[in-house]
Amino acid sequence: MIKRLQDNIRTSKAVRWTVLLCLAIPMFGSYFFDDMFSMVSQIFNNPKLLELNWNSADYGYYGGAYSSLGVFGGLIICGMLLDKWGVRFTGTLFVTLMVCGSMIVTYALSPAFPGSVVAGFVGNMLGFEKPSLATAYAGCALFGLGSEIAGVSVTKSIAKWFKGKEMALAMGLQLALARLGTAIALLLAPMVIVAKQNTPIPLTESNNMSEIGMFLMIIGFVTWFVFIAFDKKSDKQADDKSNNSDDEKFQFSDIWKILTNKHFILISLLCVFFYCCVNSFKRFAAAILEPRFGEVDISLFGVEFQTSSIMAVLLPVFTIVFTPLFGSTIDNKGKATKWLMVGSVIVLCAHLIIAFAPQIQLFGFAGLSLLGIGYSLVPAAMWPSVTKIIPESKLGTAYSLIFWIQNIGLMLVPVAIGEIFALSESSHTDPKEQLTVAVYAELVFIALACIAIAISFVLKKSSQEHPELKLDEPNKEG
Repeated sequence: MIKRLQDNIRTSKAVRWTVLLCLAIPMFGSYFFDDMFSMVSQIFNNPKLLELNWNSADYGYYGGAYSSLGVFGGLIICGMLLDKWGVRFTGTLFVTLMVCGSMIVTYALSPAFPGSVVAGFVGNMLGFEKPSLATAYAGCALFGLGSEIAGVSVTKSIAKWFKGKEMALAMGLQLALARLGTAIALLLAPMVIVAKQNTPIPLTESNNMSEIGMFLMIIGFVTWFVFIAFDKKSDKQADDKSNNSDDEKFQFSDIWKILTNKHFILISLLCVFFYCCVNSFKRFAAAILEPRFGEVDISLFGVEFQTSSIMAVLLPVFTIVFTPLFGSTIDNKGKATKWLMVGSVIVLCAHLIIAFAPQIQLFGFAGLSLLGIGYSLVPAAMWPSVTKIIPESKLGTAYSLIFWIQNIGLMLVPVAIGEIFALSESSHTDPKEQLTVAVYAELVFIALACIAIAISFVLKKSSQEHPELKLDEPNKEG
């Protein structure tokens, strides 16, 4: 009985997995909100039929807003704060920022925005031609910074609660649950925002997805505080003073030490190129898949879906299934750098199929399935590997630096892809031009995947040269 009372609640499997669920729900809402327009991105090709009046370039800039504050120093500064003040205070601050950002975006897309005082101020006083776009950009920027730091807080918390246990499996399950938000967004968007030929889409319809996303963010805000209650109790039981001890306090020399770590740089570069050729693709999935593989209505559970919607949903669905599976394998068998290579090669094959395979829908399904498998492998191997090269007390700074490097790409690539699609807006009804532009966009993703493969090979070779890091050793102890 005395031993049970002295045990930290982190030793309880039931508590650990409950904590994981509480951490995953805010990220579920975040992924839903971030991907809410991905499956209807083609509507921006014809802004005249959209009351919002955004074109593809506008949508690309909106997508890039997610990463803007993080790129311009926000992620680095906030990563320092995370290690200095701990996950509970810093995480709460940025989960709140994430919710506030989603509220601003929702307001900017709502029927109440045009003619409002805010719209007048942004348009007349600040001089923006499209006040809704400028306001949504600001909201998305706040949401993005909050989401990224909340993600760092979640990852660091999982590393703390699952150290020496099922870390890769836990991180994989968290990613799987988060990506379930993407899957639901991809399926739901075409049902909520119905694009009919020559029929304008009103704000009341295009705003519905953001309202649902905002509601999910509020639920995640509540579950975050449940996690805090567990984390406080755990630290109190362990008499853990980690948030206040000298070795936990941030020092500027920590950034230099991390940035001069060769393996950290390799993982960061792999992260940015790999995620850009998947996440940026998701934003324009419909605009690429429709001209490449055509559209056929498919009835599921009494609801009509277009084939491009089903194809795109395969991406998060495959990650939901395979990320925990691969995570468990890496926990028990290791070989993380090998799986990083394999995952990168699979993603390249997926984009080659999407770009150049015959225009038969079976190839579209095959390409998205492969993309989902690759998208499962790389994160399952990559994120736990960071804990082997960086001390636990500096993980907040380390993950923030990785996310900062990643967000540079995630800010620029959607803008570039949006500009590519904007080239076809003058003749959006020409199928040949739409197909050509879709292939041009895919060439960007193919190039990014090739660079990711090259980096993964270098990382594998370096891991073999430095066995003391145990990058390819199992995560699970004993």
